[in-house]
Order: sequence, then C-alpha cells, then structure tokens
Amino acid sequence: MEIDYVEFYVEDVERILAWLVEGYGFAVRAKSAPAGGATQSVNVGQGGIDLLLTESSEDHPARDYAERHGDGVGDIGIRVPDAAGAFAEAVWRGVRPVTAPVTQGAVTTATIAGFGDVTHTFVQRPDDSTVADVRGLVAVPGRGPVPGSGLLKVDHFAACVEPGRLDETVEYYRRTLDFDLTLTERIVTGDQGMVIKAVQSKSRAVTFTLIEADTRMAIGQIDRFLKEHDGPGVQHLAFSTADILTTVRRLADQGIELLTTPAAYYSALADRVPQHRHPVDELRDLNVLVDEDHDGQLYQIFAKSVHPRNTIFLEIIERVGATSFGSSNIRHLYDSVKAEQEARD
Repeated sequence: MEIDYVEFYVEDVERILAWLVEGYGFAVRAKSAPAGGATQSVNVGQGGIDLLLTESSEDHPARDYAERHGDGVGDIGIRVPDAAGAFAEAVWRGVRPVTAPVTQGAVTTATIAGFGDVTHTFVQRPDDSTVADVRGLVAVPGRGPVPGSGLLKVDHFAACVEPGRLDETVEYYRRTLDFDLTLTERIVTGDQGMVIKAVQSKSRAVTFTLIEADTRMAIGQIDRFLKEHDGPGVQHLAFSTADILTTVRRLADQGIELLTTPAAYYSALADRVPQHRHPVDELRDLNVLVDEDHDGQLYQIFAKSVHPRNTIFLEIIERVGATSFGSSNIRHLYDSVKAEQEARD
C-alpha cells in the first residue's frame, strides 16, 4: 500500500486552490473537463503528493461532506497492486464496503469506509498513469518548472475520534487492512488529556495517528474539533520535506502563518536532544520543533488553521532516521493550538 491521492471535499474549490497554490507552492496538474457538470475536481501536486479538490452541487459525497463538516479530507486513495482483490479481502475481514470494484480502461478502483465519514479508495493503475487518469481529469499543460516548497510526500494523517471509539477504530484497521499498532501514548497538557494510537500499513507508507480525548479530564481541543467538525475526521495532514528550514522560509515568504514556540523550549533543547542536523539558532528563529527516537531525529512545525471552523491544519516534517511522530512535542503542539483558538475567540 501507498498513498495515491488525498481528496478534499470543499465548498469552494477556488478558495482552497489559492491556499494551496499561492501558499504552499502546489501546481495545478489536471482539472475536470469544461462544462463537466455539477461536480468539479482539480488535481494539484508537488513532489510525490497529489491532492484532489472536489466541489459538488448535486447528490455526491463531496456535497454531503462539505455541508456537514465544512472543507476537509473526505477520501484517501490507497494504491495497491490488485484493487478488486484488496476490496474482497477487506470485506471478508469485516470492512464496511462503499463502492464495489469498477474498471475503466487500465484503472480499477473500489471504496471502503474508514473513520467517521472518511473513505478509502483502493487504486490499481499502470505505473505510467497519473491520478488524473484515475478520475478522468484533463491534464493542464505545464508552464515551466514550478519551484514548489520542497514538499515530498504525505507523511501521516492525524484523526480525532469520539470518546470510547479509539480502541475499536484501531482494531478495525488491524483486522480489516492488516495494519500494525506502532504507538500508544497518553498525553496530559494542563487540565486536559488525550490518548494517541498510531496504526500503519505493513509498508509503513500509510499512517494514521488516531486521537481520543481523556473524558476523565476537562473538555479540550479534541472535544472542540469533534463539535466544530460535527464528528470524527482528519485533524491535520503532515507533508515531509528533506530540508525543513528551506521549506519553512519559503512558506513564510508565501504568507503561510505557522505556530510559534516559546524561547524556553530552545533553552532546554541542548539537554533533551544534544546534537542537531540544524543550528539551534535557526530552529529558534523559525519556530521548528525537534524530537528524537531510537532511529534518529525529526523536525516539525505546524501551520495555523485557515479553516472557517478552525479545524483542519497542516504539518511539515523532516525525518532524519526517526520513525515516530514527535511525542515530546505533542504537548507543546496542543498548548499552541489551544492558545491560537483562544486568540481567535
């Protein structure tokens, strides 16, 4: 398994297009044909990342999702060698089927249910094909090299689930898609708490970090996400880069607002993570977070949400051997997001 595409169901394609193209340096790769009907999709990409932005005014999952949740990740395309076989096996294991296998030319797709209203579409296509071929989009002629922002691929998805549903969601992925449970952690920040469990495909190319609020503690931002999003869904989407400092500078120049980090975080950094790939002064100037595990280090930063409901946001991550998700930074992330939400209120 590997990520083929991430589809956002949106209320206004042009608004989201501006956010991703002007802010993050994505290039438009393909669009629906002119006069394509009440449902329109645009494929934007950068590196190995393909995003689909779909808006609909007819009876379509995109309209239903956007009306209930606002803009968000509605479908995750998962590329497999045999889409029909993967679908049949997953259904036999107890997955909730959505759309049976459909073959058009050399492309076969089949869709299953994931968490909340998010679906997963198995995609089988030739190596010389594109995401545009999967959706019947028309390629947009290139206008020369697009510099982008140095984003390479989808690293992971973080999703909030309802209290009491975390373990069954983990078990759903383990049983039906043969994912592995690779992380379990309880995080306390102030009077709030949460439990995080990460599940990954055998290839480690598809990763979901699933988050549940600790109901024994005060109501916090996980509860707020579930309320504002009207149910479970993707809270943030992480993109990888080979040089986070260069990427962050480009994003800042392009108008992307990133979460800030207190200076005290960097004062204690030398004791917590003694050696770094990047100079501490530059990390401090750019508000980049650092963590390490047994496999190496990682550097990460989170963008402020621009969603009208203040729900989904993006993460940039550089891995230098590390295979975890910055557990020691999670508390800082949620403190920063809480402060940002309070400032917006």
